[in-house]
Amino acid sequence: MRLLLLCHAFNGLTQRLHCALREAGHAVTVELDIADAVTEEAVALADPDLIVAPFLKRRIPESVWSVRPCLVVHPGPPGDRGPAALDWAVLRGDTHGGVTVLQATGEFDAGPVWAWRTFALRGDASKAALYRQEVTRAAVEAVLEAVARGRPCAAPEASPHGWQGPVPKEARAIDWLHDDSAAVLRKIRSADGHPGVADALFGHACRLHDAHAASTATLARAPQGEPGTIVAKRGPALLRRTRDGGVWLGHVRAEPPPGEPALKLAATRAFAAEAASLPELEVPLMRDAAEWDELHYAETGEPNQRVGWLAFDFHNGAMSTRQCERLRDALRWARSRDTRVLVLEGGADFFSNGIHLHDIEASAQTEGDSAADASWRNINAIDDVVLEMLALTDRHTVALLRGNAGAGGCWLAFAADFVWAHAGVVLNPHYKNMGNLYGSEYWTHTLPRRVGEVNAAAVAKRVMQGRLPMSAAECAALGLVDAVWGDDAASLRERAAAEAAALAAACDHADRIAAKQRERAQAEARHPLAERRAQELQHMHRNFYGFDPSYHVARHHFVTRKPHAWTPRHLATHRP
Repeated sequence: MRLLLLCHAFNGLTQRLHCALREAGHAVTVELDIADAVTEEAVALADPDLIVAPFLKRRIPESVWSVRPCLVVHPGPPGDRGPAALDWAVLRGDTHGGVTVLQATGEFDAGPVWAWRTFALRGDASKAALYRQEVTRAAVEAVLEAVARGRPCAAPEASPHGWQGPVPKEARAIDWLHDDSAAVLRKIRSADGHPGVADALFGHACRLHDAHAASTATLARAPQGEPGTIVAKRGPALLRRTRDGGVWLGHVRAEPPPGEPALKLAATRAFAAEAASLPELEVPLMRDAAEWDELHYAETGEPNQRVGWLAFDFHNGAMSTRQCERLRDALRWARSRDTRVLVLEGGADFFSNGIHLHDIEASAQTEGDSAADASWRNINAIDDVVLEMLALTDRHTVALLRGNAGAGGCWLAFAADFVWAHAGVVLNPHYKNMGNLYGSEYWTHTLPRRVGEVNAAAVAKRVMQGRLPMSAAECAALGLVDAVWGDDAASLRERAAAEAAALAAACDHADRIAAKQRERAQAEARHPLAERRAQELQHMHRNFYGFDPSYHVARHHFVTRKPHAWTPRHLATHRP
């Protein structure tokens, strides 16, 4: 079929559907929802059999839905209507949620149902995490079913909640004197990642994001304070006391000065001066996994067959200079451990999305700094992380993709000996959507190493110039991913544990490591990594400091969520 994806933005769900529908054999094109006249024009040009709207913030015009079947993806169970169904579900503490694919009519979320799915809601998950995992997985299944059926289905039992408007600010307001930690976490998680909970830190208005429970052990050694008091810090986060304990606040969007954008930043960066005097409650890499921090290390397996698991869970997959330096140091420490396999495990939502654009944008507003300088520091820092991976020649390395990856985050994963992902992972290995960036992270070394010198030019053109999202299966067909196991992070993790243990116990382990070291030495003799890096950074220096401002413009538009004026032509294939 000819399918038109109509969306407010080309977000993660839309990208996953773009991949899944293409793999199902459909011809897919995209139009961003900018104005009714633009949508009407797109429909005339694309002449689709069906319009699928996975992410909208406006009504589809009657001039479109009245003449073409339009399927709207609603992140709520059948009968649960309104723009904030998932927000309300998390805020209420519901145990189950759903996704409904329904036909657009003149009334919001009230048209005939074509397919639906229900699922359990994780009690400790934010709205954003549920959307990226359970909602996306269910939506893909339901849309594929609806498209295959081609007509409405029998009406399911309707949700008792009915119409629900946006969550009012008052419903999520935190009463620090009376709310317990569970209530605080539920309110913040129901608004994460947008719009965040309106609050104040150090007397400054801001939006709270990225909240985590503080353990009993942490609270026991943290300074005392009245509920609402900031008493300590760890990594990006500030520890704020509650009525019955405390919570970590990882990221905030502080109210900016007039004319400046509101950036989502690590809480310790947004309030650096205020946080400077707070005690740092550090924890070791090897610890109880229930103790929150951005990085965690564990080992499994018998002596002489050990597997190391280095997990890093950076908010939204963005890696600031500080975070890159922490991960680099953790890799160096992991090298000292007696393991045969090291698994680099990203977060549940994202493996990595490369450099931290919000953090860089903040440097443009910092006296004595600049966005170009911050970009340069950040790209060098992430290059250092990738170099540590490439230099680990005395053991096998695995990149475990439980979540999506983009730009430099993809090439960090591809630097490992093995890349394992599940079927729902979407990768965007290209850089050009961010102002025609050239890219670094040793991609000019890793690409030919993975796909072969003969195929490198053709694959580079397809991957780096195509600028389209790629499924894990598509990347596996090219040799960028080595295995696709399971449909979600849990099934992947279970299979990966068995496969990593088998790698560590293999009787030919020593021979395989020796072969790896020979291959690395031969590659270094042909084209040293230092030269690869210098050549890539020469291009990046021009992107950051040169006469073409497109990177800085694209970055600014991205972090400030500037509305699109048109649909990029690599997405809108229906446009000449």
